[in-house]
Amino acid sequence: METVTLGQTSLQISRIGFGAIPIQRLGDDDAIAVIRRCLELGITFLDTANQYTTSEGRIGRALDGWNGPVVLATKTQSRTAEGVAEHLAQSLRMMRVDSIDLYQLHNVSTFADYEKVMQPGGAYETVMKAVQDGRVKHVGITSHQIDVAKESVKSGRFETVMYPLNFIVHEPGEELLALSDQHGVGFIAMKPFAGGMIDNASLAMKYLLQYPSVIPIPGVEHIPEIEEIIRIVESPHELTAEESAEIERLRKETSNRFCRRCDYCQPCTAEIPISVVLAFPTMVRRMPKENVVTGWIANALEKAAICTSCGACEERCPYQLPIREMLSENVDNYRRLKEEWRASQPA
Repeated sequence: METVTLGQTSLQISRIGFGAIPIQRLGDDDAIAVIRRCLELGITFLDTANQYTTSEGRIGRALDGWNGPVVLATKTQSRTAEGVAEHLAQSLRMMRVDSIDLYQLHNVSTFADYEKVMQPGGAYETVMKAVQDGRVKHVGITSHQIDVAKESVKSGRFETVMYPLNFIVHEPGEELLALSDQHGVGFIAMKPFAGGMIDNASLAMKYLLQYPSVIPIPGVEHIPEIEEIIRIVESPHELTAEESAEIERLRKETSNRFCRRCDYCQPCTAEIPISVVLAFPTMVRRMPKENVVTGWIANALEKAAICTSCGACEERCPYQLPIREMLSENVDNYRRLKEEWRASQPA
């Protein structure tokens, strides 16, 4: 497996990484087997998050007895100093390590959140103190909102940025990539398969591998999936004319019904987190049913149910999405799934 340097950090990592969201759906033994197979195939960059329930603990158990190279990245979605300190301590304990190679502020996708984590005495300062005492080696940020991500890169305070990039949702990511290269910030590409919208692994990976500074982190649930991806990465990955034409065809086929999560539709007068609700079908494909019908995802869908259909979001959307129609469809699907989940619970 080819190794590259992540931005201007000292981290030497595999050309692609491992995304730990899907292993939440597996039992412990199967999840650990997937992680170990990734390591055996040469993947040294493992990315997880405090929010990914069982993932950190399973990575820790998979690394027990592993003597090969590994670079660990995790995240905190807390916006407070106290919450970050608690999450960091838990991550170190769960992954059974003394330090984390890359610690990221997770899903900072509004300027209100950005200002909160960056305020004096807040989340960012807490992470920097952990850098000083050796518990964290490098600091990054993840976002789904292009303007916040660009501000983060330009700030000079983060060594990496994680942002969605795939050949379907490509415009903002390509813009951010150019800025990241200019500032020496490592670019980690989340959602390389557009959250399940792309089922052609060869096209998805070849598109991303044309950018030398991009590190894709495909989410992996089954061993054959990562074995296929490795075969693609280790083969010539220049796009042919036919493949480029197929990418363009797929873009046209999906673009009118796919949210890029740029959040230009905001603010919503009903305070609906529109991009979260529009991503609901992707979440259903990637996460356990219980996770998408309870907690913060369920809260977002419940808010969407009170949409006033004012249409302001559609006027702002640069991709002319039928947002109101999509919100309604996702609320209906959420309610159906919630009833199915309730019916499956023990009496």
